[in-house]
Amino acid sequence: MEEQKINTLWTHLHWLSVLAQQGSYTAAAARLGVSKAAMSQRIAELERAAKVTLVQRTTRSLRLTEAGQRLVDETRASFEQIEQSFAQVRDLAEQPSGLLRVTAPVALARQQLVPLFAAFLQDFPDVRIELDLSDRLSALATEGYDLAIRHTARPPDTHVAWALCATVSVLVATRAYIRQHGEPQTPTELQTHNCLHYPRSQDTPAWTFERRESLEAGERVTVPVNGNFAANNSEALREAAMTGAGIALLPDFSAQAELRKGQLVRVLPGWKPVGAFAETIYAIRPYAPHVPRAVAALVAHLRSGLAAGFGV
Repeated sequence: MEEQKINTLWTHLHWLSVLAQQGSYTAAAARLGVSKAAMSQRIAELERAAKVTLVQRTTRSLRLTEAGQRLVDETRASFEQIEQSFAQVRDLAEQPSGLLRVTAPVALARQQLVPLFAAFLQDFPDVRIELDLSDRLSALATEGYDLAIRHTARPPDTHVAWALCATVSVLVATRAYIRQHGEPQTPTELQTHNCLHYPRSQDTPAWTFERRESLEAGERVTVPVNGNFAANNSEALREAAMTGAGIALLPDFSAQAELRKGQLVRVLPGWKPVGAFAETIYAIRPYAPHVPRAVAALVAHLRSGLAAGFGV
């Protein structure tokens, strides 16, 4: 009888592990696709069966007790193995299928990735994509993402990373701004211009440039800049530049269309901005011995679609 009772609690144990990962009943319920009430009821049933408190709750926080944490730690590997085994069996199907949870930066996703996702879903109708638009670096395993698209200089060593394409930073402004305020010929002249910048940790924003072609090729110059507008989103900086408000430093994928149309022009083309944004776009996922077929297919599709880069 006792063994049968325990056998009915496997789902409860899994839900407890998800609760430990997500850190709240609301987030865990959303991850599992169930109601918060159902989540709370399963944990209560598990505590009654274990005859010990597993989760300590307050109005503002949640944490596992020593017993709850021990239970999660000792069952985690088993649930991970079950998940991997099921994924491998599911991948025996001829076509990739299932839900892919993907996180990507706002500007890159809106301008470049969404059309590629749409084409991918036409080719693989049994796959569903749930896209999270966020510029923050998510904890992929904890938050349940299958794949992250990231503009980064160094992917985490604990993750698998596929390079999708190269990317560069560009300095841009409108022709109207250049006519009114003049065109800077050297990076130091930027100090007299209104520079629209991405806020970083330092108090005084600064841009670094490397000379492209000359006897001094490779020379680097770092210039403190000033401006009346800063934003942590390249689309916002681009739109501000489009009004003629100033000179903006952007990743190429944010300025590609406007440069081709002539709505923005390059500033200081003989100098290469360095260090402002990473130079590679990656697809990243937590390390696992098995990569689901749908993930592999999506990575291959993105790599093919972005292979040419952004051509600015």
